[in-house]
Amino acid sequence: MISLLDTLPKVTASQRKVLLSAPRTAEAHRAMMADVLAMNAVQLGGAAPQDSLPTEFTVAAWNVERCLFPQDSAEHLAQLTPDVVLLSEVDHGMARTGQRHTTEEVAEALGMRYAYGVEFFEMDLGGPTERAYCTDDFNALGWHGNAVLSNVPLDKVTLIRLDDHGHWFASDNGAADPDQPRLGGRMAIAAVLPSTQGDICVVSTHLESNANPAHRHRQFEILLDALDGFAPDMPVLIGGDLNTGNHIPPDFDHRDETLFALGEARGYDWSFTAEGMTTRPSLITPHPDREMKLDWIATRDMQCLDKGVLSSIDKNGRPLADHDCVWAKVSL
Repeated sequence: MISLLDTLPKVTASQRKVLLSAPRTAEAHRAMMADVLAMNAVQLGGAAPQDSLPTEFTVAAWNVERCLFPQDSAEHLAQLTPDVVLLSEVDHGMARTGQRHTTEEVAEALGMRYAYGVEFFEMDLGGPTERAYCTDDFNALGWHGNAVLSNVPLDKVTLIRLDDHGHWFASDNGAADPDQPRLGGRMAIAAVLPSTQGDICVVSTHLESNANPAHRHRQFEILLDALDGFAPDMPVLIGGDLNTGNHIPPDFDHRDETLFALGEARGYDWSFTAEGMTTRPSLITPHPDREMKLDWIATRDMQCLDKGVLSSIDKNGRPLADHDCVWAKVSL
């Protein structure tokens, strides 16, 4: 059962002690996930200025890479005049982003309602490039996750876990970073929104980077199965960082990921994503050769009127994130 809360409760000192001392196993990870309330909750906040979406509306999906600059990121998004914003990799109470609730700041600047869920409880301050931005030597909360922002009320919200085995924690599953334990795993936030044509479902998701295509296929299958139960017979829009082509041999084409065929077989249309790569070097990820197609919008029972990729380079020439923003204007 997912709780809907105004505030996500902190990890207690005793819970943190257990996390640090627990065996690096999937079983221990599942027990801790059940014990930490914030891992099974969605935080709701902000205000919706409209009652329902129009027949035609704009959706933006952006991996904001911690969201170092929430106000500037909101200003950057505003040029799209989005009705719905799907964010991934947003910090809440992390030293590297000034202990701020970055989703809340972006939502407030855009005048939107939001739903925020935790992907990971971060035990440490992050990598070397992130530590340069730390305002403290501790995280006030340590939350890192995904969010849905909307101009209209969120009538129904849930969090869908795509990983319960502790991919970044459990050494018996091949921990990606055994020296920096993280509680949690990839997930999605799904919300039902009212429109003039009836209810629709929008989804912000983030699939695993440190895995192969078969792993991402399974995560996407879990997501689609959950959406069939959460929003049956409803138009659905999924947006986010699917990490297509990540951490695989260089001769593998991202278009060969089997999750695309899976989505099509389940009635989803991938043509809502514009052509072009969606990653770039950033302040946190300063890799000069970083150019991949990771970010997508897919829909069921909608039509695409327009689409594009908004560069994450701001008006001052600074990269706000290592991902560009994908957007689409859709019609019901």
